[in-house]
Amino acid sequence: MRSRFVAAASLAILAHLTACDCEGGMIERRRDSGPGAGSDAGPVAMVDIGVFARPDAPLNIDTGPPPVEPNPEAFWEDDPPPIQCLEDGSMSPPPDPPGGTPECPDDKNREGCRCDTIGERASCWPGLRVNRNRGICRDGTTECVAYDEFTGVWGPCVGAVLPVEGARLGPQACQCFSEGRWAIENLSPCFVDYGPGRGTWAVSTYVSGGAAQCPTLPSGDEPPAEPMAGTVWSGDTLTVDCAGRFELCYTLRAGDAAAPSPSDCMLARVCTGDIWYPEAGVAMRLPDLPSWSSTDSACATAFATTGGYGEMSVIGLSLECEAIDDGSGGEYVFNRVNYCPLSCATDPSGPECAGCMMGGSGSF
Repeated sequence: MRSRFVAAASLAILAHLTACDCEGGMIERRRDSGPGAGSDAGPVAMVDIGVFARPDAPLNIDTGPPPVEPNPEAFWEDDPPPIQCLEDGSMSPPPDPPGGTPECPDDKNREGCRCDTIGERASCWPGLRVNRNRGICRDGTTECVAYDEFTGVWGPCVGAVLPVEGARLGPQACQCFSEGRWAIENLSPCFVDYGPGRGTWAVSTYVSGGAAQCPTLPSGDEPPAEPMAGTVWSGDTLTVDCAGRFELCYTLRAGDAAAPSPSDCMLARVCTGDIWYPEAGVAMRLPDLPSWSSTDSACATAFATTGGYGEMSVIGLSLECEAIDDGSGGEYVFNRVNYCPLSCATDPSGPECAGCMMGGSGSF
């Protein structure tokens, strides 16, 4: 069908080429001088040559449709597919690039790039691949719009959410560990009061019958109390938005979770050890968190009487070889859990009991 149309149009153009005003659009022959000058002869051989040539190029019906260029005003980043840091510590070779061209890769549907079906709607992403669908970042939607007789192009990417400028950590940065859940099944400490002059001490609980239990401690033991033999503090699972190698730690501190301070004393700290998390978004069972006991009676007393918080932190390397840290090589604290003073268990009406709880969900 296309070849017949071009042939017919070609004859019309060749027959009346002298009438072309080279500005594109419809052309018309008129008598310009002599008897009967004017338009009484009527239009002849009206052809839209804009389909075949631009005003600044010679007419050539064999070149096909004009080139399509991406919109230079649309947000765009030089974004080669990242290499990968693998489980065995090696690095993968550079992966094959996506289909299409560097300017118009077929996995992003960039504004101004070719598309096949006029009216088709599809997801689009104008940012870096490593940020896509992490944290607050979400794809937008674009529509294939007509460009010329032969070509459609993707329109603007509407509704895409990009990283917040300047954000380094958390959901606004759209990096690894932007969103997920470290579910620690038991977050409860146990406080042991040995009486006057011997202080208050803290030790991990263990789960029995679906509830946290204080361990059985031999009578007459000198502090610090020891965890009960054969018990662990808690099981735990991780679901997070990226694959990689991580170590997660849970640190109990006395203080205010809304205003943490480096001077807040540490009650206890337990870690998972180095783990390989292979698939983003899939819950993975981690090693049990070990039992613990505190050696700081003053910190245990402060935690029990005024409350404290638990810090969830991570340090590691994502599958895309991003460093997962606080920006200076230290561990990244991605969530804090509030703990009420012990008095809230019996009288939750006090102001110190507002907005806090004895545990936490672990979501971030």
